[in-house]
Amino acid sequence: MKQAIALLLLFLALLMSCKKNQPLTATEIIRTAHDKAGGSFWQQPKSLTLKGYGIFYRNGTSVKHETHNMWREFEQTKNAAHQANGKVRIESFRDSTPVFIVTFDGKNTYDLNGKQEKQAADNRWSSNFGYGAIRHALDDGYTLEKVANDTIKNSIAYTIKVTDPNNGETFFGIDTIDFKIVKVAFQTPRGWHHREYSEFFSKPSYSWLQAGRVELFYNGKLSNEVFWEDFEVNEELPDSLFVLK
Repeated sequence: MKQAIALLLLFLALLMSCKKNQPLTATEIIRTAHDKAGGSFWQQPKSLTLKGYGIFYRNGTSVKHETHNMWREFEQTKNAAHQANGKVRIESFRDSTPVFIVTFDGKNTYDLNGKQEKQAADNRWSSNFGYGAIRHALDDGYTLEKVANDTIKNSIAYTIKVTDPNNGETFFGIDTIDFKIVKVAFQTPRGWHHREYSEFFSKPSYSWLQAGRVELFYNGKLSNEVFWEDFEVNEELPDSLFVLK
């Protein structure tokens, strides 16, 4: 009997050792990334406010926008990662003058010239929307695939291809050590777009890990950087915030 128990314990130890040494699946990586970012609170926010500044690069020069803010109101479902949903407002100021303001009220898109024509608006948002796919990556209708690892800021990252129910593809880089979400990449009307996330911070009042620096690239060229200095989650945002007249 003692010999049988010893053999059983040895078998269980070997089984656990083999399991421990098995590579993580795409689902396990995404689930761990969700936990690192803030768990269910991070996955299902009602709204997000981000405030900071931006640096924009054009023709070999850089221009600082001293105010760059975003307000986001989320839908609870997302079937197309690269189509606008929920509500959003992005504004950027230089010398207290608006360089651009663009909003989406759930149906219409507005900028400083007023309401935009739908096709132009859809093209604009398809170059911006994509990150939200990772929040819904474990939802029904989404599929995950683990592809080749990436190197981001000298650190190795898992790469997970997330395909939404509309067959839109978005690639996410997840740090192999701490499971922070450090990259998103997808095809846009402007070409191949990717963003790199770093300088993460949090606040005592929220289970939420926020990237403080976002670098935006198109076709491998740095377009602009956004530095988020503060954030709030689940504020009540008035409908008027998302309409420009």
